[in-house]
Amino acid sequence: MIKKTFLLLTLFASVYLVGCAATVPMASLEEDSARKQFKKPTKGMGGIYIYRDSTLGFALTKAVFVDDVMLGETAAQTYFYKEVKPGSHKLSTESEFSNNDLVINVQKGRNYFVNQFIKLGLFVGGADLQLVSDTAGMSGVTQCRLAKETGPLKAASNY
Repeated sequence: MIKKTFLLLTLFASVYLVGCAATVPMASLEEDSARKQFKKPTKGMGGIYIYRDSTLGFALTKAVFVDDVMLGETAAQTYFYKEVKPGSHKLSTESEFSNNDLVINVQKGRNYFVNQFIKLGLFVGGADLQLVSDTAGMSGVTQCRLAKETGPLKAASNY
């Protein structure tokens, strides 16, 4: 009887966890493939890849903003690509109580890679951003799929 109950609980938990993976709108496979060529940005611009290659927090979506304008939400194994003018840019991600920000100085003709990672929170998982090397970033992005931009909502100061 105990084995049967344990088996049923395990089966229920497995189905529940698999069925709860977060989803977000995705770009086409062609767009994804093109972005994974890691070509230089359009003349006079810089490029920013923001990716989430971890499966930790797979049931969570987290909003991503560039200069307080929402790109969209990430789920596990997704990324965004955004071209911006050279200069200082604030990247933000939704966290437990307020946004976490990362400011980067973008140079023209260069791509930057920012890893969005999930961290444990008091009530729900939060997210944070980290600028990584080109090698680490390209490796992370290749494990992900391009999410479709859903912005342009403005970032709230607190969630």
